[in-house]
Amino acid sequence: MPPKAPVKPNVRAAAAQLIDQVIRQGRSLRPLLQQSPCDYSAADRSLLQALCYGTLRWLPRLEWSLQQLMAISLLKKQPLLHYLLLVGGYQLLQMRIPPYAVIHESVNAARTLQRPQLTGLINGVLRQWVRQQALLNQRTDQPQAYHTLHPDWLVQRLQQAYPQQWQPIIESNNQQPPLWLRVNQQRTTREAYRAQLQACGIEGIPHPTLSTAIALPTMMAVTQLPGFAEGLITVQDSAAQQCVPLLDPQAGEWVLDLCAAPGGKTTHLVEYAPEAQVMAVDQDAARLQRLAENVQRLQQRVTWICGDALQPQTWAAGRQFDRILLDAPCSATGVIRRHPDIKWLRRASDITLLVEQQQAILRAIWPYLKPGGVLLYATCSLLPEENQQQIQRFLHHEATACGVAVGEGSTLGWQVLPHPLGGDGFFYAKLIKQR
Repeated sequence: MPPKAPVKPNVRAAAAQLIDQVIRQGRSLRPLLQQSPCDYSAADRSLLQALCYGTLRWLPRLEWSLQQLMAISLLKKQPLLHYLLLVGGYQLLQMRIPPYAVIHESVNAARTLQRPQLTGLINGVLRQWVRQQALLNQRTDQPQAYHTLHPDWLVQRLQQAYPQQWQPIIESNNQQPPLWLRVNQQRTTREAYRAQLQACGIEGIPHPTLSTAIALPTMMAVTQLPGFAEGLITVQDSAAQQCVPLLDPQAGEWVLDLCAAPGGKTTHLVEYAPEAQVMAVDQDAARLQRLAENVQRLQQRVTWICGDALQPQTWAAGRQFDRILLDAPCSATGVIRRHPDIKWLRRASDITLLVEQQQAILRAIWPYLKPGGVLLYATCSLLPEENQQQIQRFLHHEATACGVAVGEGSTLGWQVLPHPLGGDGFFYAKLIKQR
């Protein structure tokens, strides 16, 4: 008798398990998805990603709605079924899947999770959700998070920092972002690559000012794009593509990319200045491996080191650099639309710790910048404590540092806000070391 074919993991059950790990264990979603079973089809993998990201994006609304439908929460005793119901609710509210299919597959997922005795409950709650959703929408007693889809502490921080703009920021955070590509201009031109896309029936929208950037309105697997394996393109948000031109490395210079993994900006440095000597440093060995893979795909020459940004004496070998890109660890509040799990992983208490870490790295690396050299401080944060206030504090402390106006900003930096049709939220500050 031939061996039985392995049972393919149920996608809804897998989504519930991943969301449980994000919410209750505090783990980031992207690496969890990368570790998910490899025997999924491309369609199943795409569905799993959509279910996880979507449920986390809409989490407060789903949680409140489920509370109205159930007298007793399953969260404490049956957390996986609780998250399975949220995944089902997301499909009912936001995906074009027939309700009968959502309910049927959710019941099957409960069996996969070895909870067959509760399949009737799953069936009944989801049927109630279908019937009562219109009434739930009409109620006026929902909490603030139901409408903002953000934790209250973060909404308060955004209101304080952007009293006129916080609502558009929230709205942008809650939308799926466009897929931005960076064209490798060492290999091709943007117009030539757009022609390749068009030949494959894919629309590519050029960025109005960045000659490397193309937006794809429809999300798709990057491996399906022409020229990806050959190194013609890299996935990188348009706001992140502003970074390297601001640093403006030149041929023959020593350039340090600090906190570099997974390497999007590192590879851009080499494309921009192929005759520069680029060193990439990061303390996360797993993420550094992804940097190495990106460098290999693009056939670039980069020195990468696993090292602590706070201990440059252990890896710099006494060298000073002409230019330093410090992509500082931050709250990542500017890239929530790409990583909605950030809303639930980050805590208000994290900000103070991050601010101190950023300042410590700035002070540790400054002696390794040559006199007359340039340091570009970058974060994907929207919070002034990590950005303008951080640079103001450093300039007050370091007499040899001088701020330079960049982009649309002042000498204290340029804050880019997320935009539905544009880039993510980023901050850049350019500092010159006086001779």
